[in-house]
Amino acid sequence: MITEFLSGAVTLGYVVAAMFFVHFWRRTRDRLFLAFGAAFALLAVNQAAAHFFYVANEPASLVYALRVIAFGIIIAAIVDKNRPSSRSSLSSSARRR
Repeated sequence: MITEFLSGAVTLGYVVAAMFFVHFWRRTRDRLFLAFGAAFALLAVNQAAAHFFYVANEPASLVYALRVIAFGIIIAAIVDKNRPSSRSSLSSSARRR
C-alpha cells in the first residue's frame, strides 16, 4: 500500500517538474528548459512503467533505458547550454578590434 502511494507521489513530482520546465520554455524559448521538461517527462514514464509492470530487477530491464535516456538528455542540454555560440564569439571578437 505505501509503496504504491510513494510511487505515485514520485511520478506526480516528475510530471509537475516537467510542466514547470515546459512553462518556462514557453516564456523564454530556451532549449535547456525544453530538454529538462522532456527528461522529467521520461522519468515520470519510467517511474509509472516500473510500477505498473512490477519490475523486480530494474537495471536489467528495458524500463531502465528510459532513465538512462532522460539523464543523457539532461547532460546533452547542459553541454549545449555551456558551449559558446557563434554569435557571442563573433561579437566578442568584434569588440576587441
